Amino acid sequence: MGRISRGALRPVALAALMGSIALPAVADELFYVAGGVGKQAEHFKELVKPWEERTGHTVTLVPMPQSSSDQFAQYRLWLAAGTKDVDLYQTDVIWAPQLSEYFVDLSEAAKDIVGEHFPSVIESQTSDGKLVALPLYTDAPALYYRTDLLEKYGKEVPRTWAELTETAKLIQDGERAAGQGDLWGFVWQGNAYEGLTCNALEWVKSFGGGQIVEADGTVSINNPQAVAALELAAGWIGTISPRGVLAHKEEEARGVWQTGNAVFMRNWPYAFALSGGADSAVKDKFNVAPLPAGTEEAGSAATLGGWNVAVSKFSTKQEAAVDLALYLASAEAQKRRALLDGNLPTVVALYDDAEIAEAVPLIPRWKEVFADAVPRPSGPTKNKYNEVSSKFWSAVHDTLSGNGSAAENLELLELELSDMQGSGW
Repeated sequence: MGRISRGALRPVALAALMGSIALPAVADELFYVAGGVGKQAEHFKELVKPWEERTGHTVTLVPMPQSSSDQFAQYRLWLAAGTKDVDLYQTDVIWAPQLSEYFVDLSEAAKDIVGEHFPSVIESQTSDGKLVALPLYTDAPALYYRTDLLEKYGKEVPRTWAELTETAKLIQDGERAAGQGDLWGFVWQGNAYEGLTCNALEWVKSFGGGQIVEADGTVSINNPQAVAALELAAGWIGTISPRGVLAHKEEEARGVWQTGNAVFMRNWPYAFALSGGADSAVKDKFNVAPLPAGTEEAGSAATLGGWNVAVSKFSTKQEAAVDLALYLASAEAQKRRALLDGNLPTVVALYDDAEIAEAVPLIPRWKEVFADAVPRPSGPTKNKYNEVSSKFWSAVHDTLSGNGSAAENLELLELELSDMQGSGW
């Protein structure tokens, strides 16, 4: 992989420095790669400004594609090539076991702050005793719903996917008859990428169909409950969800929702603040709830997400890069990120922060969602997770698109995963 063209990157302006601040003898310019949704990239400058002012270093954000799958592929190319041009990588919660060999062990540097974070998040970023990355924020999706439309039609927030299907169709048909021809019942992320793995895992798990590959390594995806979950979702296409949902990622779904053209949306916490913005057609007309259950016995399921920061072992500015990572994982930076983007902190004490609760009421509200969080099978499948996920989302996308039935596609998927597993993951 060739070197990143620094001239092609827009530099982050260094804020005016106060004379009393002791600056390093040599100021480093760090390059930080990250994807982003909503206004996260725009807010990054504001987030790192206090650190830049304190240290004299500067940070340039290198934007990545929105798709986490595309990000991972690019990261692998750069890291395998040993590029020195990137100092810090923003990483998905599932990537730690797959990329650990390329990142600095942060165990010693972060020993005084790891106790402030949710233990499960720290554990998720630890691979073979090495702290691969530090948490920036955690994530779990919820059901966004139109309070005005549910009230108008006398409907409760759906507790099951079957109820959602029925309510979405009722309101969609009623509003279209009244002239709202662009309204859809339910939007979500149906593109063939990691986001579809997240959506479909929620359907399958909430029907009692397992987690694709179980904690002991067993391939579990081919079962009647999983088939039923995918058959229900396939029935949404062209009825309560536009056919275009098969190309939707997070931002496309939010676009439909925020222009007032959806009754329900499945999305992550970042969409909450944006949905309540001055330019939003659904401002003061929506709320969130846990995702519906497939069956009462299985309950709701929300895929555990989150993003972290890792320091490249190829960086020639590791001291400054580690310091920036510690700052971004700190309570100070996580509070700023919560207020700017509505991201959920991993610092436990921030859930009792009065300023956050007032400015971003979704954060204390999301505790109920986290109770139903389910991890993707990156632990048991280790370095093969991305291939496992790709095969899963491809089978799901084929089913949703009408290319084979759920039963046929899951049977083929089971054979592929079992072959990939071999004698062990």
